[in-house]
Amino acid sequence: MRWSVLGPVQVTAGGRVLPIDRPQQRAVLALLLLNADRLVPLGQLVSALWADDPPVSARTQVQVCVSRIRAALREAGAAALLTTQTGGYRLTLGGTELDLAEFTVAVERARAEEAAGRQAEAARLLRDGLALWRGPALAGAAGAFVDAAAAGLDEQRLLGYERLAAVELELGWFAATARTLRPLVAEHPLREPLVAAYLLALAGCGQQAAALRLYAETRRRLVDELGIDPGPELSGAHLRMLRGRPAAEPASAGPAGPPPAQLPGDPAWFSGRTAALRQLDALLPAEPARADRDGGQDDPARAVVISAIAGTAGVGKTTLAVHWAHRVAHRYPDGQLYVNLRGFDLDGRAVSPGEALRGFLEALHVPPQRVPTDLPGQAALFRTQLAHRRVLVLLDNARDAEQVRPLLPGSPGSLVVVTSRDRLTGLVVNAGAHPVTLDLLAPVEARELLTARLGRGRARREAAALDEIVRCCAGLPLALAVVAARAVGQPDVSLELLAGELRDGDPDRLSPLATGDPMTDVRAVFSWSYRALDADSARLFRLLGLHPGPDAGRTAVASLAGLPPARVGPLLADLTRASLLTERTAGRYAMHDLLRAYASELCHDTEPEAEREAGRRRLFDHYLHASHAADHLLDPYRLARPAALPPPATGVTVGDRPEHAWATAWFAAEHHVLLACVERAAATGLDRHAWTLAAALTTYLDRSGHWPELAAAQRTALAAARRRGDLAGQALAHRGLAIACTWSGDHEAAHRHYRRDLELYRELGDVTGQAHTHLGVSWVLARQGRLRSALDETRLALDLYRTADYRVGQAKALNNLGWMHSRLGEPGPALHCCQAALRLHEETGDRHGAALTWDSLGYVRHGLGDHDEAADCYRRALALHRELGDRYDEAEVLDNLGDSLRAAGDLDAARRAWREALTIFDELRHPDADRPRAKLAVPAVPVAPTGGGEP
Repeated sequence: MRWSVLGPVQVTAGGRVLPIDRPQQRAVLALLLLNADRLVPLGQLVSALWADDPPVSARTQVQVCVSRIRAALREAGAAALLTTQTGGYRLTLGGTELDLAEFTVAVERARAEEAAGRQAEAARLLRDGLALWRGPALAGAAGAFVDAAAAGLDEQRLLGYERLAAVELELGWFAATARTLRPLVAEHPLREPLVAAYLLALAGCGQQAAALRLYAETRRRLVDELGIDPGPELSGAHLRMLRGRPAAEPASAGPAGPPPAQLPGDPAWFSGRTAALRQLDALLPAEPARADRDGGQDDPARAVVISAIAGTAGVGKTTLAVHWAHRVAHRYPDGQLYVNLRGFDLDGRAVSPGEALRGFLEALHVPPQRVPTDLPGQAALFRTQLAHRRVLVLLDNARDAEQVRPLLPGSPGSLVVVTSRDRLTGLVVNAGAHPVTLDLLAPVEARELLTARLGRGRARREAAALDEIVRCCAGLPLALAVVAARAVGQPDVSLELLAGELRDGDPDRLSPLATGDPMTDVRAVFSWSYRALDADSARLFRLLGLHPGPDAGRTAVASLAGLPPARVGPLLADLTRASLLTERTAGRYAMHDLLRAYASELCHDTEPEAEREAGRRRLFDHYLHASHAADHLLDPYRLARPAALPPPATGVTVGDRPEHAWATAWFAAEHHVLLACVERAAATGLDRHAWTLAAALTTYLDRSGHWPELAAAQRTALAAARRRGDLAGQALAHRGLAIACTWSGDHEAAHRHYRRDLELYRELGDVTGQAHTHLGVSWVLARQGRLRSALDETRLALDLYRTADYRVGQAKALNNLGWMHSRLGEPGPALHCCQAALRLHEETGDRHGAALTWDSLGYVRHGLGDHDEAADCYRRALALHRELGDRYDEAEVLDNLGDSLRAAGDLDAARRAWREALTIFDELRHPDADRPRAKLAVPAVPVAPTGGGEP
């Protein structure tokens, strides 16, 4: 039996295609195949088929589809493979064949062969894998998820062809490569890696003239259709061709920034663990230095699993892993990656593999728009990034093997360390992981730890009491650390008294997280530390159990407690000294998951429901008002009307709101917390807080490239606004979803959300909202290359802004009209619109809008050949952006200024401008850094800059 998704979705048995013909049935089958051997909940199937708008009969329709698929399988005697389980369905493939699995195995095997220097075998495997494709992925299926899933699969196919081309070019098989790539380049003429490989293949076949024409035509289309220069890969291929070296060369440019160094600090009080360290050291290759000299590779990296007995929490898994990682980090010169997967967080908010991968890819300097939206694509890109590199990856606090598998490298050279309360048996069996079972500290090691913290003099004077503490703490490092903190903080309290408090245990304390061994239960340790606090510190500790995490700033904690920040500062210091909080960075505090569980338990047992609700509301009010204030600083002359906020509750601290730079830094520190608050607010019935908070996040998440997080927050916001029947909230959520879809390339979904947005604003009678929606639609159309249609939408927006007498919107629409006219080669209307926009911006005081319009004017002047005038326009835009602290816009204008200076003949000044732009883009870790980097690397003829349009 054969299952197929790489083309039409179908099942073949005995040479016959089974009768699964209807598009919806094929979509259900496809989703089951993409999640083969895993339970797929019925709700997930419904969401996949209909997204946010399922019909009343959705569940029934899914059940009918499953029934008909099972009937078709029954004809082949395979009905037992599709089972109904609690809450969903499981399709077990067993020994049957899935073309996607075969393709994935072929690519992985090819990667291993390539790493071993067997390029010909790698090429054969890649060609065999690519031959499995029979057309566009998931053909014949229909459902909301299909387009995105098919795009992710088709992207894997293209990456496979790009890898094949690289291998065959290295082998010198130019003619075969050219034949393979010719139809692909015709289908994807602006996909630069394909074009670069085809260019080199043509040159290798002696067709230099055809290769030069290909480069010139591609470069012209990139400039005309996308407004960008060729990237480093295509420019580099062009340069190699000119130098007569068409064969592929080993990548030497390296990443776009420094290697990641994400390890937390080496624990200051680490001691003992000699046997575990020796076991970990044994997993390393014996002589990395010699391998480096010989140009060879280390042995394949193996996943090291660090686990506590029976999943004991607080045994020091992270401490050991971080300490050992620092000891061996020098052996991994390409960087160290770290993520806390939060697998056992009390609220169940484990970090998804996709979220972890996006963080890793960002640390490896992969531009956000090049990151696939599906998990398999992200995992494949991560494996590609780590190929031929030596990177240490520390995956902390994993929930299970499923959470870890997508985060594993696929080729030799890198090392993965995983910590978990779970034994991760699946990784040991299937991924060759080597378990390191971490036991409790031996008495001698526990004494060593306490002695190091207390000092040898005190340990010697009170040796008997110290031994009693070691016995009562049962060698649990977390318990020992808390005891040591108490003893150091209260030097006048005897160790005998502390040991006596430990002996006075309460069997009911922290029972949900007990280890099953009374000697390792940490509730007694936490309880006496808590009882030692004064009343105000104890109350603050309890209330921190309400915070969703992962950390909190001082003003947020002050709001949660209903206290002034000056009053809460000493309380936070008390909790930090007692080891009940950790100050990760200045002014930001985090709580260990066991401590958060204990604080939450105390809060629910001690605080009345009314006080818990009041604290939760104060916390959400703080984040709501602070985020809207920061959002206003990011975009004070926004088009979308901000949501009306209720006044903050008594005791809420919003904090100072001095300037744009503060807003950017605040969002950078808080956006993970804010995303958690959106979910928590929706889950606790505070729907208005959920959608208004999500609305305030839109600008920051959009500008920083966090589009998956933006989409997730807006989906939650949309559901919350629908529950309240709030049309304005729904409109803002649809707008946020449209923005996320636009930048992720799902233009049809963006249009769908904007259409609903327009309906809502019409129902509300909000003319400016309608205008803003038309402007958003115009930006989607412009990205699709439909500039004439974009012009029409922008004119509709302008008419509506004029009807509403909203001059801020009129100015922005006029600026966009000017930019589009210039893109269309219509400089007269372009100048007229931009000059009219500039007058309005100056009247309204919108300096950011004026800066963007000066940028557009520079674009127009550059296109007219008035390069000196263009440079003056860009300098005006630059001065305004620097006053406002708009770092991204400053870099973009510098990049454009360099183009005009180069066209005017001042190449030295042009290169200075590009270097400044590159520095800022790299500081922002923004993918647009590729533009000035390419210009600095390869001299190019003058081209039109990107311009200052805005969505």
